[in-house]
Amino acid sequence: MWKNGVIESCRYLADIRPFREMLIWGLSQIGNLLPMRKIGETDSLIYFYHPQPVYPIYILLLPKKDIRDLSRIDLGEGEFLWNLFVTVRELIEDLHLEVGGYRLIVDGGDYQEFPQLHFHLISGE
Repeated sequence: MWKNGVIESCRYLADIRPFREMLIWGLSQIGNLLPMRKIGETDSLIYFYHPQPVYPIYILLLPKKDIRDLSRIDLGEGEFLWNLFVTVRELIEDLHLEVGGYRLIVDGGDYQEFPQLHFHLISGE
C-alpha cells in the first residue's frame, strides 16, 4: 500500500514543472543520494543495480534528460539511443549475459510505475 501511495505521489508531482525538474536532477544524482550500487554513467545515461532485484542480474538504465516514456521521445534523440545501446552491449559483454540470455525491457503507459523513461536489463530466472 505504501509503495502505491509513493508512486501515485511521484506521478502527480511529475506533472508540476518545478517538481519535475527536481525529479530529473535527483535522477542524475541518484548514485550520490541513495545507497545504490552504481555501475557507471555517460553524458546522457546513468545505470546501476536495482535496489530490490527480482532477477539475479537486474540493472536499471535512466536517461539524465527529461523523457517521461518511450512514446514521448524526440525522434532527434539518435545520439541518446545510440549511447543507450552501446552501453547495453558493453554490459552484456562485461557480464557475459549472451551465454545465459538477457532481456532489455522498457515499460510505458499503465505498466510504467515511475514517471521517467527507464530501461531494465535483466538476466536469470
